[in-house]
Amino acid sequence: MKRRKFTSKFNTQVVLEALKEHQTAKEIAMKFQIAPSQVSKWKEEFLSKMEGVFDKPGNPANSEADLERDCLLQKISMLKVEVDFLKNLDEKFSSTPPKDR
Repeated sequence: MKRRKFTSKFNTQVVLEALKEHQTAKEIAMKFQIAPSQVSKWKEEFLSKMEGVFDKPGNPANSEADLERDCLLQKISMLKVEVDFLKNLDEKFSSTPPKDR
């Protein structure tokens, strides 16, 4: 048996029907002549990717640059904590009085 190929428009129609929740997956599948599991699969796929619908093209929400920036900011924060800790230790154990900041 030859596999059927569905257009994005068709998939969207099926998913919109499923999201309305007026019919069961089985009823929607019968209406569109597909398997009920296919309705569930397309609905799951849509829900997992729906956050990206309004993203601007070429500027994905979690781009490599954003991830790298977040990583670097985290490292900077950790280094600041370490520097402050070491300054406090130095002030406690140094023989000279602490300098004003």
